[in-house]
Amino acid sequence: MKSLNYRYFIFIIILAVSFFFIYSNYFQKEKNNQNINFEVEEESSTNSNIIKDIKYSSKDLKGNEYLIFAKEGEIDLSDSDVIYLKKVKAYIKLIEKNEQITVISDFGKYNTISYDTIFSQNVKIKYLDNKITGDYLDFSMMKNILIISKNVVYTNTNNILKADVVELDTITKNTKIFMY
Repeated sequence: MKSLNYRYFIFIIILAVSFFFIYSNYFQKEKNNQNINFEVEEESSTNSNIIKDIKYSSKDLKGNEYLIFAKEGEIDLSDSDVIYLKKVKAYIKLIEKNEQITVISDFGKYNTISYDTIFSQNVKIKYLDNKITGDYLDFSMMKNILIISKNVVYTNTNNILKADVVELDTITKNTKIFMY
């Protein structure tokens, strides 16, 4: 009887040890696979969001062309129509008078549907003999208007003006300067 109990005891121990090894190895492998898959998904989602050497171009009904270039851009995950830009340069080519407005800034926010663009930090506008610098520029292609604000300095061959806001109509070149 003792040998029969001894055999059952050994059998139960072998069964328990086998169960323990199979259980622990199975769940460790599954756990490791989940971590690897999660890391890969996370890496691919963040890398696919950044674009290098960006160029967008568009034309209005009159044939005026808007070109925007950036060294790098990141698509807004909550709104895929918006892209955040770094080291931005834009050209507004006016067909009627064969003129060009150049805009340079450190950062930008571009809407690929409306073509509206916000430029920020170290904004510089050049057109004809005029230069405007500031910290923030809102450009609407639909309205043909540039509104630059925050630390604005407007210079041309005759004047140097400091202002709160400068509004420039890209078609007529009418410029409004505001002080608040």
